Amino acid sequence: MKAEGRKQSPRNPWRLNIYSLAQSVLAKGEAGEPLPSPFKGLTRHEVEFRRGEFSLVAAGPGTGKSIFALNLALFGNIPVLYFSADSNAATQLTRSTAIIMDDDIRDVKRKLLRDEFDEYMSPLSKRWWIRFDYDARPGLWDVELKLRAYFETFGIFPHLIVVDNITNVSGDSPAGDASEYALGLESMCEYMADMARQTGAHVLALHHVTGEHSDGLTPIPLSGVKGKIGRVPNLILTLHKEVDGMDCTIINVSDVKNREGFADPSGQTFSSYEFNSKNMRLTDVADTL
Repeated sequence: MKAEGRKQSPRNPWRLNIYSLAQSVLAKGEAGEPLPSPFKGLTRHEVEFRRGEFSLVAAGPGTGKSIFALNLALFGNIPVLYFSADSNAATQLTRSTAIIMDDDIRDVKRKLLRDEFDEYMSPLSKRWWIRFDYDARPGLWDVELKLRAYFETFGIFPHLIVVDNITNVSGDSPAGDASEYALGLESMCEYMADMARQTGAHVLALHHVTGEHSDGLTPIPLSGVKGKIGRVPNLILTLHKEVDGMDCTIINVSDVKNREGFADPSGQTFSSYEFNSKNMRLTDVADTL
């Protein structure tokens, strides 16, 4: 997972880690363990966010990528490291508080601005191993450093690492030598997949879609993922939304690639979730009918 000279440096030729099938039972570690998920519709589609694997969630701007990731990150109180390059601390704090406390986000924002936030401090403190990084342009060196700091603090790597968005991550070295360390988008995906393999975390990266799908109002196929980087991720989800004109928003999630279960590359098969703009929660539409 090293950023330094990653493209030039081969693996250590004397590190001969080869395993029999029986030995692989122990060698796998926590890989393959599914994270707790609030998305029952995706579970019915055989979609799981497995540790040791890399997934991509792609959608147009304002469709709900960050809300989707945050609902997953806060469900089950698992160890999480969230690289929030696309949203600042106030935004993530108020959204997270609304989700956890089931409170109106407008009330949460008002209390934060008036320094009346004490009532939330105790329940938020119980989520002590969910950590956010708010660097708007983190480099690979920064990502590795924060991961090492997380491990030093808690003695484990996160179970979930969220990268919001993958295009915000810079391939630069600490000295900013972009010519040597800049990575293409597919290479960045390979780096994220390697990060998942080495840390045993599920790495979830958020990404954009091509121009014709940027309004987010129609199902987005696998071919609509920007950069056509479908080779590397184990799982790719695309999001589009429906607005009924009565302040009700439905976010539809299409599993367009899934190595472990059902997938429809056309994007026409999806599960649906009602977005509550007050408490920022996503609820399975099937459960509300």
